[in-house]
Amino acid sequence: MAKTLPVDKPSITSPHPWLLHMLTVNTLNFCSFAMCLDGIPQPHNPHVAIKAKRHPPPILVAVPNTIDSGGIDIHPLPAETRAAAIHADRNVTTGRKHAPPLSWHFNSLPSTGMVMALAIQAESTRLQVAAGYESGHTMVFVQSDPGAQFQRLYCARPHSQPVLSMAILPSRDCYVTSAADAVVAKHPLPAVQGVWKTELKPLKLAQTKHSGQQGLQARSDGKIFATAGWDSRVRVYSTKTVKELAVLKWHKVGCYTTAFADVVEPVTTKTEDGVAVKEEEESTDDDGESIAAKGLLALSTVQQRRDTKAHTTHWLAVGSKDGKVSLWDIY
Repeated sequence: MAKTLPVDKPSITSPHPWLLHMLTVNTLNFCSFAMCLDGIPQPHNPHVAIKAKRHPPPILVAVPNTIDSGGIDIHPLPAETRAAAIHADRNVTTGRKHAPPLSWHFNSLPSTGMVMALAIQAESTRLQVAAGYESGHTMVFVQSDPGAQFQRLYCARPHSQPVLSMAILPSRDCYVTSAADAVVAKHPLPAVQGVWKTELKPLKLAQTKHSGQQGLQARSDGKIFATAGWDSRVRVYSTKTVKELAVLKWHKVGCYTTAFADVVEPVTTKTEDGVAVKEEEESTDDDGESIAAKGLLALSTVQQRRDTKAHTTHWLAVGSKDGKVSLWDIY
């Protein structure tokens, strides 16, 4: 791919992206796909190992079912086949007395309505899928072994409006949801190697008084998460308490999505005393070093500091309806 921005040299013809894989999905909904690396260990084969260095590892993609809008399909890539399916649960009651789901006129839809948001994670042969629905429900489905049926281990309805976004936290033991209402909720996930021992209710509920928060993303260290609001504000929350920590204001119209930069941890080495020392720390100058060498070393040190700061900053990018992307350095 080209590394030059179109605005820098518009006369240069840039190469077009090439198609690697294609999946047929249901486009009559608002749900985007979710993906994760396949956690199943691959058989050891020298020829396969050589090819694995050239090609990325297999991934799993979760999308709404093409026929049943309340169901979920899971496709492995590069195979492009349907490996598993989660059927819509029609035994769940919405508890609504008045406002039905937005797509209530479709007879084929379950009481939860359409799938609105998805999250997926794999650990060895165990596969977990979290889903948010049009009715405000959120559920967790678990497949213990490949080919086995998915079991619903968690179901809650913390939202009165459709779920807009969700994200599994880096700790992999809980996830957070946001919806068209003003509630932000934190939910449990079953332990990777343990047994389901949590109560069937959300861990935390926060009434933010700001409806329409979407594009929820968690930071790589798991300390905070951010949402993009219809009111053009970006709100940052603590993952531990689900309390609002900051409100970012720059865009004039509604915000749609957020993204955190993955931080590259600095390489550390341990001395004989067991003290960790960063490799990029400055070395002492010798008395016989020339002035020019000292100047070059100073410039190199400044550049290293800038590079280190750029790679260790949890940048937050926000996309808005105005077509602009803002970049923030928060906490």
